[in-house]
Amino acid sequence: MCHALHECTVLIYLEAVIRTGMILKEMASGDRPREKMLRMGASALGNDELLTVLIRTGAGGNDALEIARKLLLQSGGKLRNLATMSVNSMCEIAGLGQGKAVGIAAAFELGRRLMDEMATGGKSFVIRSSEDAYRLMRGTLCGLDHEELWLVLLNRANRVLEKWKISSGGLTSTTIDVKMVAKKVLEKNATGVLLFHNHPSNDPHPGKADMVETQKLKKALETFDVRLLDHVIVTDGSWFSFEDGTVSTAPPLTPPSSSLP
Repeated sequence: MCHALHECTVLIYLEAVIRTGMILKEMASGDRPREKMLRMGASALGNDELLTVLIRTGAGGNDALEIARKLLLQSGGKLRNLATMSVNSMCEIAGLGQGKAVGIAAAFELGRRLMDEMATGGKSFVIRSSEDAYRLMRGTLCGLDHEELWLVLLNRANRVLEKWKISSGGLTSTTIDVKMVAKKVLEKNATGVLLFHNHPSNDPHPGKADMVETQKLKKALETFDVRLLDHVIVTDGSWFSFEDGTVSTAPPLTPPSSSLP
């Protein structure tokens, strides 16, 4: 209830700001987003101001700040929605052309890659727990508005060999191609596998299809003497581990202790 009220308040605020808010040309030069960022740092800027820095210039009768606020309004005031918005959808905003939209999409992709780098320390590492597994895939799977299914291949020391996206759509709309998985595992000489998918609803609990496909893959891999070490369901703030049998709360964004030099 409180969460929904907060989201409604954000949208009302954005709508009011668009109608009555100060535009760039009315601001003192030192208060404009770019100058403010140079003077006070990026953390001092609001989301609309940071987007303004990326957009840079206005068009279509709107300045960059107006365009940024309309873009936030279209995404429901939530960055996670904006992060998954297509370039074509962004271009529906008056004054936001393809070049600006691509720049915004690139900024969010850099953010996702930063999360991946922070998860691994930028190094090869060993998976020792479901928390390590979650850290590995958080940057890839969090914030998506659709389900994706991924495999991570491991060697005998549980060191990551490769991350591989099997499909988009999740286990409710697709089945795992066991033959394709087996071929990939044998090509990489993997001895262990981790299965991942996300729940955009942010409910980490497994459904019936999750359980069925997990057992199906586990039995198939045993034929090749390969272990399915875990199936982890990823959400923005938590994860469910089939191996642990529990839901866990997301850790802070710091490199895991299992990072190797």
